Amino acid sequence: MTFSKRSFSARSLSTVAAFALTPVIVAANAQAARAEEFPFGMEMTLDSRPLPGSKRIPSLEIGDRGETRIELWCKGGRGQFSVAGETIIFMPGAMEERACPPDKAQLDDALLATLSEATNWKRQGDAISFIGAKTLRFLLNTN
Repeated sequence: MTFSKRSFSARSLSTVAAFALTPVIVAANAQAARAEEFPFGMEMTLDSRPLPGSKRIPSLEIGDRGETRIELWCKGGRGQFSVAGETIIFMPGAMEERACPPDKAQLDDALLATLSEATNWKRQGDAISFIGAKTLRFLLNTN
């Protein structure tokens, strides 16, 4: 059996090209899937600056099953996220009573209420938005 040089070369090139592009296609599909997935098992920080006189910024540490450790401006506690598609429910647990000044305690309560009122979520790269009457934007801690 003999092959023409031209048909063997074209066949070889298309096979090599298919194998060479496979990792690129797989990586692109994996990245697109991650961009659409809720960030279970990750930590994120509110897209905000610290309050004057503080270095602290609210953060969420979300477990693989939605269990959440939340640190606010002053208070901290636990909660639970439930996610179905783009719909989200956050149920806060008891917050730890800390020596919070009234202004920070009020900001914590407002932030917790806004998070609890969110009904949808959206991911754009490393930014997660919790959408309700107000939108909260968190940034994934990728370092």
